[in-house]
Amino acid sequence: MFKNLYDYRELLKSNVKKEIRGKYKGSILGVLWSFINPLLQTVVYTIVFSIIMRSTMEHYLIYVITGIIPWTFFTTVITQGTNTILMNGGIIKKVYFPREIMPISVTTSALVNFFISCIIIIIFCIFSGVGLSWYILLVPVIAIVQYIFTLGCIFILSAADVYIRDIEYIVNFILSLAFYATPVLYETSMFAKWEWVLNLNPLTHLLNAYRAIFYSKTMPDFTMVGIIFVISVVLCFVGYKIFKRLERGFAEEL
Repeated sequence: MFKNLYDYRELLKSNVKKEIRGKYKGSILGVLWSFINPLLQTVVYTIVFSIIMRSTMEHYLIYVITGIIPWTFFTTVITQGTNTILMNGGIIKKVYFPREIMPISVTTSALVNFFISCIIIIIFCIFSGVGLSWYILLVPVIAIVQYIFTLGCIFILSAADVYIRDIEYIVNFILSLAFYATPVLYETSMFAKWEWVLNLNPLTHLLNAYRAIFYSKTMPDFTMVGIIFVISVVLCFVGYKIFKRLERGFAEEL
């Protein structure tokens, strides 16, 4: 895979640029929507939970935004990546190139947007009085772990979607449920009895790591991050093998 990516690095680079620019093509605000979307979501959830439901959590706005932006990174890749092979079916049938470039391009462009969106978190941390610490330098480490985990998911989903067109609809439904099964808006301690179930979700530990950096300004639990990293690498390896196996029938199915 790495040799293919190196040989076709210019194609990968242009595909990533296309994904970033094409997402907001034709819109007036363009790439600013990378800021606006998570910002609006954060404002709505903060009003609902902090004002209407009277949450007593200190700096709840920071807590929410450090959950919304990584969650948006994950859902963007899953929703766009699941049908990336189908959407590029015309090109795939006409031109040879490593097919894995498609899911990798979607995941990489989302990673770039995530880093851009992190500027929002930094601004809010500064102006809310929470401040920043040197732990912010560890954000790329956590982001790479999330990148590998998400890429593994997309290798499987994008390949399976070619054969089972219902996959993308099932994925959208599961993501809706997963939002509430992931501590984006709440602390896992609120559900002490079921906390162990929430901890089975890899995203729970990734969000905790981001929040340790931005919200608590403490060292993330790198034991858990390390476990998630190992899981992510295995998932990515298995996902790539599945993708390459199913790739053989892409031309006939598309």
